[in-house]
Amino acid sequence: METYMPFLSGSLSFERFRVENFDADSFDQEHVDLMAKYAAGKFETNSTENVHTGFLGGAHLFDQDFDLDKNVINDAVHFGIRIDTNQIPSAIKNAWLQMELAARAKDNPSGVATKAQRKEAKEAVEQRCEVEAATGKYRKFQPFSLLWDYGYKMLYFGGTAGTASGHCADLLERVFQVELGHVSAGTIAQAWAIEADRYAEMDDVVPAGFCPGPVHGSVAWANEHSQAPDFLGNEFLLWLWWTLETQTDTITIPDGSEVTVMLSKTLTLECPVGESGKETITAESPVKLPEAMQAIQHGKLPRKSGMIIVRDGQQFDLTLQAETFGISGAKIILDDDAEFENEDRIEAVRTLCDTVDGMFHTFCERRTNETWSKDLQSIQNWLAPVQQRGNQAA
Repeated sequence: METYMPFLSGSLSFERFRVENFDADSFDQEHVDLMAKYAAGKFETNSTENVHTGFLGGAHLFDQDFDLDKNVINDAVHFGIRIDTNQIPSAIKNAWLQMELAARAKDNPSGVATKAQRKEAKEAVEQRCEVEAATGKYRKFQPFSLLWDYGYKMLYFGGTAGTASGHCADLLERVFQVELGHVSAGTIAQAWAIEADRYAEMDDVVPAGFCPGPVHGSVAWANEHSQAPDFLGNEFLLWLWWTLETQTDTITIPDGSEVTVMLSKTLTLECPVGESGKETITAESPVKLPEAMQAIQHGKLPRKSGMIIVRDGQQFDLTLQAETFGISGAKIILDDDAEFENEDRIEAVRTLCDTVDGMFHTFCERRTNETWSKDLQSIQNWLAPVQQRGNQAA
């Protein structure tokens, strides 16, 4: 059966959430029954401001069938969540209101609706909204694919973090009595620091100054609600760029394995103080183009980069978002004669995340090491020569 859920086919795009307080040792029939109880479409009303969130079985937009053999694959639960809304667009409601006001005010000497008429018009619009909502013509279904790797305590959400992921998190937390925390560059760095006994050093880390001039205390795109050092994701991409250009195309990650890396396809750069804007460069190898180098020489930082990574013979093409570590457009490259089962796909998702995180852990080790000042100086020297030529030309 064909599935629209990309964790089992096609390219992968997701953000991650840490799952805490799931008490069970495994995902059992009782959990499957809970999904069926709160399946998408089981609870509907005609309310004009209604938002319903429910589980999907994974086969299609209206799949309400859940089964251990079907949904549990390689110690992970593959399923979906659908967000149903039944909202009249505000532009339509406003148009109806203006029509009602005009009809009531047309016989008034002033041509303007009275206070009582405005109240009547508003009530008429509310009644019309209820009638129109009941028809279902404004109902929308928004499905999202999810993979819950309960052994790894990780939820892969097939979308970007925002209102939709908030609705999904609310449903999972309410039904399964768990707690979800969004994974970002900063939270990955903090978790690594605790494991590596570097938390004090990580706690002291502030944005680095890669170019001459005052060092900025924060970045313009920082999440004001988070204390996690997400800016390390931007610095990681710049460090990776520098490493690949000046030293080696192979990164050794903490487990001892080697990852071959190439930055490719797309590169988004932005000024960390919000002065000179944002630019996206698309090319086979964007970092090789002069405009990319000029951007970082003038203080811009990478916010997103395409890359090809190869580890233990497994290749992935993907785009990495620096602060959230969200992965998009990831393709698992196989030999022509290779067959890939669902279990292999799940394992590939784990390998992809372990590999990206492993490279970041290598960076975090260097970033919190006493020798970071030498790396920083080398990066500054790498950026400086062309910038100096530019100053002389000016």
